Order: sequence, then C-alpha cells, then structure tokens
Amino acid sequence: MNSLPLLKVENLSKRFGGNQAVDQVSFEMPEGIILGLIGPNGSGKTTVLNMLSGILRADDGKIFLEEQEISKLKPSALARLGVMRMFQMTRVFPRISSFDNLLIAGQAVGVSFKESVEIADQLIAELELEPVKFLDAGLLSGGQKKLLEFGMCFMRSPKLALLDEPFAAVHPQMRATMVKFILERHHQGHSFVVVSHDMPIVQQLCTECVCMNAGKVIAQGTTKEVLSNDQVIEAYLGDDHV
Repeated sequence: MNSLPLLKVENLSKRFGGNQAVDQVSFEMPEGIILGLIGPNGSGKTTVLNMLSGILRADDGKIFLEEQEISKLKPSALARLGVMRMFQMTRVFPRISSFDNLLIAGQAVGVSFKESVEIADQLIAELELEPVKFLDAGLLSGGQKKLLEFGMCFMRSPKLALLDEPFAAVHPQMRATMVKFILERHHQGHSFVVVSHDMPIVQQLCTECVCMNAGKVIAQGTTKEVLSNDQVIEAYLGDDHV
C-alpha cells in the first residue's frame, strides 16, 4: 500500500486585496478516501478548491499530488494528471446533447472515440440520464446538469475528484443518485474532496473532514471528531450553542 499521501497541502495562502481568504492552510489526504472540506460561508473552502484545481494560483504555500508538486500547474495539466473538478455553478456545453458532452470530455483527456462512446453509455445509465441522453444539455434541469458534469469528470477515472457543493439545490432523487455514484466509485478506490454544507450527507460520505473558518483550518480528523469539536460547533452555530 502506498504510504505517501495522495494530496498534501502546505501553508497555502491566498489574498484578494485586503481580504486574507486563505491563511496558511495545511492538511494531508491519503489515497482512497472521501475528504469533507467544510466550514461556514466565507471560510475559504472554494478558494482552496480553486487552488487545488489550478483555477487560482496560491500566493504562498505548496500543493503535492503524491510526490509531484502541482502548485503552479494549469487546470488542463492537472486534468491530464487525473485531478478533475466539478463546479458549484454547473459547467456543461448547453447547445449539444448530454451524450456529446460526455464524448467531448472523454476526448479532451485522451480517451479514444470508440472507448468514449462505451464509457458515455455506461455513465448515462449509471447516472439515470437515459431520458435526456440526446437532449441539448442547456435544456436539462439543474440536477440533471450536475449529474452530467459528474459523468464528464469520470470519462477517464480521476486520481482525485474535487466536488464543490454538488448537492446544493438538487432534487432529493438526483441527490441520492449522486451519493450512490460517489459511494460506488469510492468502493472502487477513487478519492474525493467534497465541499458541502449538507452535514447529513457529509456524515454519510466522508471518512475524514477538514473544517475551515475565516481562512484557517480549525479542525481536522475523522468526521465524527471534527463535527463534535467545540471550535467547529461555535463556527457554525455561535457561542450560545457550545
């Protein structure tokens, strides 16, 4: 078994003008787990995810995927290394079909056309998107678009999938499909970082958690340990609930 962490973050910092959005964030993540990145609004979670996926360049600190430093790599280079990102605001090609969205995503990461067709068919079935397979993606519901973006991230099995609020404003039935998909992929050995405010789903999915507040890590460990931490409870609920 690989003893190296899959993901290692060292003293990551990011400032926007006078706002220190992320302040000396450090954590490690072993391979094959679902890590919850949690915290109240404005705590810096999405900014961390943006740096992990190459959308933003950190002001300070380093990011390692296994032994390779990836701090300065662009999203396209990270995708080739197997780091895939799902956005809070869903990003699909609206004027082509769901099926073609998957084909384009597959070929963008080097999957042959023939294999892309096979994988896309499998994902369409797995994500319960058969009724909208050939419908323009712009006509899908918000939840269907999220499911489609899941599929686009998995046209080639990612080494690390970064998910930003995947369950927000999604119909419960589609949310259940997403949870099932993540758990099945996790059982196959895939690794995830999940940013979510949905604490019941975090408890259901995440082996470990990192909690942020005001740009800093305030707790990390098993999900049960983190969610029972006094600082975490205070960050979410305020002093009166501690």
